[in-house]
Amino acid sequence: MTVRGPRDSYALFLLPGALAFLAVVIVPFLMNTALGFTDWQGVGRPEWSGLDNYRELAHDSAFWASFRHSLFMVVAMAAIPTALGLVLAAALFDYIGTHVGSRVAAILRACFYLPQVLPVAVAGIVWSWILAPDDGTLNALLKAIGLGAWQQDWLGDPDLALSTVMAVLVWVQLGFPLVVFMAGLARIDPHLHEAAELDGAGWWRRFRHITLPQLRPETYVVLTWCTIAALKVFGAVYVLTKGGPGGATDVPSYFSFTTFFEKTQVGYGAAVSTVLTVIILALAVLGLKLQSRAEDL
Repeated sequence: MTVRGPRDSYALFLLPGALAFLAVVIVPFLMNTALGFTDWQGVGRPEWSGLDNYRELAHDSAFWASFRHSLFMVVAMAAIPTALGLVLAAALFDYIGTHVGSRVAAILRACFYLPQVLPVAVAGIVWSWILAPDDGTLNALLKAIGLGAWQQDWLGDPDLALSTVMAVLVWVQLGFPLVVFMAGLARIDPHLHEAAELDGAGWWRRFRHITLPQLRPETYVVLTWCTIAALKVFGAVYVLTKGGPGGATDVPSYFSFTTFFEKTQVGYGAAVSTVLTVIILALAVLGLKLQSRAEDL
């Protein structure tokens, strides 16, 4: 008689999560991929169209415009928050945490992270009030301090809308890299900095030659996670601008949404979603490889 050890039962604990992943992620993805090869308006039977949707997508100027906008979202949600988060994390950890107190640093860290906790709809509505052209807080503040000439229709001007949404997304995303980098700074051996300081290295040289190389795994995690979040951003665009004005803030996820539910071109919208999913998966695999390589160094 064979006695089952504890390892034999591990699969039973993984089974519920595996079934949920299959039902919530794998099956919908396969269904969506299949719909991308059909011509369907959401009612009746889908008609097989092969690669027609993807051929049309390759020449769709509206899709490529939305994809270019998503590159700006990558800058707003990945590049800028990563750089600012690294600087702020170093300031909170090295200066405020050391000279003012760890409790103050923890409070400031929580304040920076608060936008990540807020529901996107709530944050978007509040920012739409702040940026309203007539009675918005920002324009009222500019007028009160004598800068009334700077008042703008921040979300209604096609030349300003994308930059305004990017600024809001920087505010939303900044807390995540800051928290990750502060956790990474806590794991760095302080003796490395002490030895470098004894050798006469200033803060900048220690930051450049010790802190940055030690934070390479966290940097790849932050860039990968934030880039994926930027490519699939939807809520902020939907609440603030609905892709407008005139498509100035349209992104692939919102483009797919409007194609699905407003134009009822379900097959074409599924093709857009499939392309976006493949891009995100490729970036995730690349980010994981870079992270594992950095951890092995």
